[in-house]
Amino acid sequence: MSEQLTIALSKGRIYKDTLPLLEAANIIPQEDPSKSRKLIIPTNHDNVRLLIVRATDAPTYVAHGAADIGVAGKDVLMEAPTDNIYELLDLHIAKCKLMVAGPEVEKPHGHRLKIATKYIKSAREYYAQKGQQVDLIKLYGSMEIAPLIDLADRIVDLVDTGNTLKANGLVPMEHIADISSRMIVNQHAYKTKFNQINEIVQQFKSVIEK
Repeated sequence: MSEQLTIALSKGRIYKDTLPLLEAANIIPQEDPSKSRKLIIPTNHDNVRLLIVRATDAPTYVAHGAADIGVAGKDVLMEAPTDNIYELLDLHIAKCKLMVAGPEVEKPHGHRLKIATKYIKSAREYYAQKGQQVDLIKLYGSMEIAPLIDLADRIVDLVDTGNTLKANGLVPMEHIADISSRMIVNQHAYKTKFNQINEIVQQFKSVIEK
């Protein structure tokens, strides 16, 4: 008999885009998390369940073994500790870019650049590679406001269509990384439940490679 398998997913775009991959692996959620208050969703298999978690928490659940498999954006993985996690697949879903953005016409400034972002680790590493010292200001949302009220000179944030930047008088300036959602697994689970997990990996691959 197969062991219990737990998959951590977040609501919204990642969940929606992962559904076709789950269906290819014959894993069908028995409830819609957008309509249900349940955070543990059963599937058509008694031994497979979904955990509905915050996108930023998926790597934590996987790292600590509370979930065997997870789906997380590369932006989240770049910020999170990666101990006890294998990144197995680029799922090619929820694509966007991590970028530096700022006003099209910047004000003169006689100080180190001030960068507003929730991606502190990624921004620090990016500017360190450039040999540039900057002051980082951590924000959790509405990043575009920061340059408008002189809280920061530029921002580091995810850019999809660029419409939000444009609406707030900002433009993309520097590309840091291409972002998409990745399949991650707990290292111990990958060894002890290899056959189960590998079967799902192969089914996911069959959809991705079409």
